[in-house]
Amino acid sequence: MSAEYGADQIQILEGLEAVRKRPGMYIGSTSARGLHHLVYEIVDNAIDEALAGFCDYITVTINKDNSVTVTDNGRGIPVGINHKAGLPAVEVVFTVLHAGGKFGGGGYKVSGGLHGVGASVVNALSVWLEVTICKDGNIYRQRYERGKVVEKLKIIGTCEPEKTGTTVTFFPDGEIFEETIFDFNTLKQRLREMAFLTKGIKIVLRDDREEEPEERTFHYEGGIKEFVTYLNKGKTPLYEDIIFAEGEKDGVYVEVAMQHNDAYTEGSYSFVNNITTPEGGTHLTGFKNALTKTFNDYAKTNKLIKENDQNLSGDDIREGLTAIISVKIENPQFEGQTKQKLGNSEARGAVENIVSDQLMIYLEQHPQVAKIIVEKSLMSQRAREAARKARDLTRRKSALDGLSLPGKLADCSDKNPENCEIYIVEGDSAGGSAKTARSRATQAILPLRGKILNVEKARLDRIYGNAEIKAMITAFGTGIHEDFDISKLRYHKIIIMTDADVDGSHIATLLLTFIYRFMPELIKQGYVYLATPPLFKLEKNKKVWYAYSDEQLAAILDEVGRDQNNKIQRYKGLGEMDADQLWETTMDPEKRILKRVVMDENQSSEIDVTFTTLMGDQVEPRREFIEENAKKVRNLDI
Repeated sequence: MSAEYGADQIQILEGLEAVRKRPGMYIGSTSARGLHHLVYEIVDNAIDEALAGFCDYITVTINKDNSVTVTDNGRGIPVGINHKAGLPAVEVVFTVLHAGGKFGGGGYKVSGGLHGVGASVVNALSVWLEVTICKDGNIYRQRYERGKVVEKLKIIGTCEPEKTGTTVTFFPDGEIFEETIFDFNTLKQRLREMAFLTKGIKIVLRDDREEEPEERTFHYEGGIKEFVTYLNKGKTPLYEDIIFAEGEKDGVYVEVAMQHNDAYTEGSYSFVNNITTPEGGTHLTGFKNALTKTFNDYAKTNKLIKENDQNLSGDDIREGLTAIISVKIENPQFEGQTKQKLGNSEARGAVENIVSDQLMIYLEQHPQVAKIIVEKSLMSQRAREAARKARDLTRRKSALDGLSLPGKLADCSDKNPENCEIYIVEGDSAGGSAKTARSRATQAILPLRGKILNVEKARLDRIYGNAEIKAMITAFGTGIHEDFDISKLRYHKIIIMTDADVDGSHIATLLLTFIYRFMPELIKQGYVYLATPPLFKLEKNKKVWYAYSDEQLAAILDEVGRDQNNKIQRYKGLGEMDADQLWETTMDPEKRILKRVVMDENQSSEIDVTFTTLMGDQVEPRREFIEENAKKVRNLDI
């Protein structure tokens, strides 16, 4: 029987009910990412005050009960009556969608809160929210529960007449979010980025949940120039200066900072009104055009390349480049479903014009720096040509001998990629066990011998010359870099299976570095996983249990009893398991634990820093990273 579908079945969601009904539409997801987004929405409002010139200090505190307090010294949200709504303006801001000072009312020229739904959405998705405003010598407070006013706006005290600001405290709703525990590091990364992008602002992040509160302060008078220095800290810069260009054209304010380093990967990050644009857009296109044209013009005029020689490509000029492209624009227009790509045509012209003019002046005044960059670009061009020949040779060879797949790959018989998975296995002995253990229809095995090349320190030609990497590229089927085509992927699960020890972790990191640098789309689309082999095997009275952590082993021992009949084996490697054990613990889809590798594109600059820190040449940043994270390590073998 079909349910009736008439006029009365059409629901009208009142006020903020729509947000609670479909939270993903407003904050992207109800996972940890969406949870932290609540903090960014409130901080964005304070940053907008800073961009307008009225705020220079923001504090973000994770309180003992896991609520969050954001305080700023801006003008304070207006408390007077909004005559259109007949309510105090602050109540409108926190209870009405698409209300705020960012919709052409003259409140803000540019703003980061792009959708104007920030404060009201945070309110709707919180068990409770309190806002306190210091304005005109009075302290005002209003309280809400799940988006509804439970305490009218009232004066609760006085403050110095010249003092202004807003404090918002909220407690996220466990009915909405999968988890409600805020992560200090996640907030730290985003707030650091906001501080780099807003020259002079001071942002303090404090965590009061531990016995000893943790606190970090972010304050960068150099703005995005200091951002480039930070991103390059694990690399060796090729010259001392941070090249900087800024200006305004056609209503677009442009800031660009850049510096080349001795690495082989490019790190260009673009922002609009302090919001990251992972898919780039017109501002990034303008930057790339300016860079390619200016360097080629300079190199030919100054005889660094001959008139008839091939032009340097954009890829060659941007090898080893770290750049920040930040634009402020009154009405940003975004393309694509995810709103992560800028579409304003005037942004392209503004960036191209400002960067071309100021970069040419810089190069003419610093010929030594110009020469270093052009020489690196020429070396990149030669390596790219060598890589192309190696790639073409591989393709021709494959076509001629008909053996396009690597010899050591034990492929699966099913040819539908959606059903197929490939295990990248460390070592031949584990590879042998995995080949015996696997389900031949859907599971392919590719054993790797030893540690693969660290691609963080290698150019394309060396990468194409590495047998282990070539075997992976061929097995996956997608190609890499500019040849990458995800539609040719042969397996929808790429599973990295290494020993549960330090060496195994290192090999897994080398593999992830390769995939992230040359096939990042595999991670973005959720095709990359880490297998989880057990750490312990417990035998007692002919019964067997497997434990994947110290805590799990302790729980099993509590259950079965701690006595002399317990035989506990600590697995050091996959090779210690026979095929049946490997299948049962690590490869059986019914029982195994797979960890999907995910990346938040909004934090791509931090991901880059982490890979460079772990895999780059510089020892000092790696030592600092280890010291900072040592307390969080579990199951480390010494």
